[in-house]
Amino acid sequence: MLSPLRRGPADPTFRMATDGTFWRATRTPEGPGTLRVVARGDRIGAEAWGPGAEWLLAGLPALLGAEDDPDAFTPHHRLLAATRHRRPGLRLLRTGLVMESLIPSILEQKVTTDEAYRAWRLLVRRYGTPAPGPTATLGLHVMPDARTWAMIPSWEWHKAGVDAKRSSTIMRAVRVARRLEEASTMPLPEATARLELIPGIGPWTSAETLQRSNGAPDAVTVGDYHLPGIVGHALADNRHATDEEMLALLTPYEGQRHRATRLILLSGRIPERRGPRMTPGNIAAL
Repeated sequence: MLSPLRRGPADPTFRMATDGTFWRATRTPEGPGTLRVVARGDRIGAEAWGPGAEWLLAGLPALLGAEDDPDAFTPHHRLLAATRHRRPGLRLLRTGLVMESLIPSILEQKVTTDEAYRAWRLLVRRYGTPAPGPTATLGLHVMPDARTWAMIPSWEWHKAGVDAKRSSTIMRAVRVARRLEEASTMPLPEATARLELIPGIGPWTSAETLQRSNGAPDAVTVGDYHLPGIVGHALADNRHATDEEMLALLTPYEGQRHRATRLILLSGRIPERRGPRMTPGNIAAL
């Protein structure tokens, strides 16, 4: 269930070992921390290291979905009823941390996921800090703090393949990082409004962030290249659905629209790709 936190297979802040153990390096309000989580049957074991260790352990139940209420969801389509029956344990995680999800979400704006994952990987490894604890062989890093993000020079953004629009948005966000972190305890409408006060942060980015930081079950992603067609195909056999048509189809799930889309993605009813794929850019070579 922690997979939404991973930004690609080589994410320097996240590892999943072959034995199913999750490692997570993050920057908490108390400082850097590393969390190790392992499931043994119906029991969960956890260890943490660094100044943020106590904070991470205190937030572990929320991270594992203890604050989520899956029973609040009522399926109105046979597909979702069947998927929910197959995946009864699906819970939405909540990290309580905004910036760690906001920055990579900004990096993912209007580019391929491979481009965004590469930028995140390069910047965190270059400007982050090694994760505390026994992580040397894992290569885990904690993302930079707000001050360090703000000091990254323009040419380093360019080398990471990040255009001026996205880097400027991140710069504006990190200057008010404390105010944005407050959104993690706000109701969804207020949290969304707080994030979208920053020029360059719109509905897509705020939803992608609050799904993770707040565990918001209604934070539906609007403006995505693929999601409307996936939802349209699953619920109405319309692979060319628009955002407006997707939202209309999700109307019965008001309050639980993000959970509905998660179940659709888990259902396996995904349309075959027929259109042209986005071509990765390479502004670093310019």
